[in-house]
Amino acid sequence: MEKQAVTIYTVAREARVSMATVSRVVNGNPNVKPATRQKVLDVIERLNYRPNAVARGLASKRTTTVGVVIPSITNPYFAELALGIDDIASMYKYNIILANSDYDNDKILKVVRNLHAKQVDGIIFMGFDLSPELRAEFKSSSTPVVVAGSVVNDKELPAVRIDYRKAAKEAVTRLLDHNHDHVALVTSSLGYSINADDRLSGYKDALADAGVDFDDQLVIETDGSYKQIYDQAKAIADSGVKAAYVTNDHLAVGLLNGLTDSGIKVPDDFEIISSNDTTYTRLCRPMLTSISQPLYDIGAVSMRLLTKLMEDKDDSESDVILEHSIIPRQSTRLQ
Repeated sequence: MEKQAVTIYTVAREARVSMATVSRVVNGNPNVKPATRQKVLDVIERLNYRPNAVARGLASKRTTTVGVVIPSITNPYFAELALGIDDIASMYKYNIILANSDYDNDKILKVVRNLHAKQVDGIIFMGFDLSPELRAEFKSSSTPVVVAGSVVNDKELPAVRIDYRKAAKEAVTRLLDHNHDHVALVTSSLGYSINADDRLSGYKDALADAGVDFDDQLVIETDGSYKQIYDQAKAIADSGVKAAYVTNDHLAVGLLNGLTDSGIKVPDDFEIISSNDTTYTRLCRPMLTSISQPLYDIGAVSMRLLTKLMEDKDDSESDVILEHSIIPRQSTRLQ
């Protein structure tokens, strides 16, 4: 059996630091404590880690350029993913073309075709489900694609993510354990696989385990806008709902502000758990309890997986699941 190559993840584990720290040391970033830097360098030397091996081995016909398709460059969720992608790309001497798609299927297709025209060596796709035209575009090209931080409707594409179904189940279970029988699922479009197949399924799993009947009236589908859920907040509370699991952070903030402005106290009268733990969850008051995803690591692992695929290495880990947690804050009661 071939000896497994030493990777950034191996170094980070052995040195007991984050991949971000290893990346900073390798790239000469001064923002690392001297003791930590030396610890990482000692591990690199002991393991004979060579981060630039991929770059040195690239054939001259390659462009050493990677395309990154991002739905919204201003969304902190995707921005943090992009940071992890960029750090690993820099480590392996790849340039990045960052393309904003504005959640628009026609623009996404145009962006991907433009990246193919530029002969990028690989693409990291951040977003949601693929239109039939986009799926056909990906299939017609030999350019490898990795999905970062989401679930799409094409299981053949390699992906790096958390277990969204398991995370949703844990969040809803926590709310049910606080003696709430009427827990709502507040979501953006159920047309997206990540919401319909993963988060909704996790919501149902939690209800079933608690012996609570599923009520489709408690599944509140929105257009994803802050305003819509803000306007609905009082009606949701008036319907008897006492808690909600929300599928993204700006929807959670909209619900929180709508409730607060209607005189409904969070968490005394209504509890909220959000999904992404971006800066939104910490800028509002009360701060939001949230599922926490290792966004930097998801981006970094996605880029590393892409480098393997671009080298035509047979990587069996086509669906990489990273660990998540729930960060308790002020939008849920202690018990």
